[in-house]
Amino acid sequence: MCSIIFPATDVMSTTESPVENSGQEDEPKNRKRKISLSNCSLCGLQEAKYKCPGCLVHSCSLPCVKKHKEDSSCSGIRNKTAFVALSQFDEMALLSDYRFLEDTGRFADGATRDGLVRTPRTTSKAKKLSACARRMNITLRFLPVTFTKSRENSTFCLTREKIFLWHLKLVFPQSNTEFSQRRVSDKKTLEQILTPYIHPTESDPVTRQKLKIYVQAPVDHVKVFMKAEGRKANSVRYHELDIQKTLGDNLSYKTLIEYPVLHVVLREQWKEYPLKGPACSSEQCSASCWLAAALTVQP
Repeated sequence: MCSIIFPATDVMSTTESPVENSGQEDEPKNRKRKISLSNCSLCGLQEAKYKCPGCLVHSCSLPCVKKHKEDSSCSGIRNKTAFVALSQFDEMALLSDYRFLEDTGRFADGATRDGLVRTPRTTSKAKKLSACARRMNITLRFLPVTFTKSRENSTFCLTREKIFLWHLKLVFPQSNTEFSQRRVSDKKTLEQILTPYIHPTESDPVTRQKLKIYVQAPVDHVKVFMKAEGRKANSVRYHELDIQKTLGDNLSYKTLIEYPVLHVVLREQWKEYPLKGPACSSEQCSASCWLAAALTVQP
């Protein structure tokens, strides 16, 4: 019998080449970058390893992350309601929306089970305020005690004098500023109430500086609006108040929740406050309704 002997060099080349190739291929696999080709936005020296979920700022270490939060006051929490373009919408965005809806449903279900949230105030003070407001043709409603607006309300009624001392909030949207006043008499006119804020000479100097745009505006370019309560969220309307009339006259035949919130608006933003329409007394409203019904019956 004869035997065939293959060259040893061929065997060695076939067996050793995969080992050599595998060593060369494994080397780049061990180098994985979390954020490629990006430097730290804080120090600018090191390669970025982290990205802030809230504002997407790149950072390289824990000190840079802390510095970023201190400098920008960023909470580091991802905005779950941020807009995502349809071209960038993926499975992760879908999962995020699904979890957000689950959290919302869980929160709403917990609120329906909480007796404090579902039950408005029925204290003696609330009943007294509601009765006093009813005698002055004002519908006054109250929130549950867990609401901030309910806790901060300092409204008081002098029954014998028939005077309301309102807790009043003034919102100046074009200066991104708001103020709260305690125990404001309903016998004061809106002009008297606004004088300490936007009067060119009689207002407080610090407040005048904050509301500089209002102080410099002509008087006829300033209007006061109050939100009409009891409407749907997609149909927000406002009452336009008369600056020359008293607070009590302006609140007559209107619905309030806890206390009045007045929006002082300049001419440039009047169109953003659509009006509900002129208020009328119960007798006038019933008469107008009767007249409308009579007209519809006629051929």
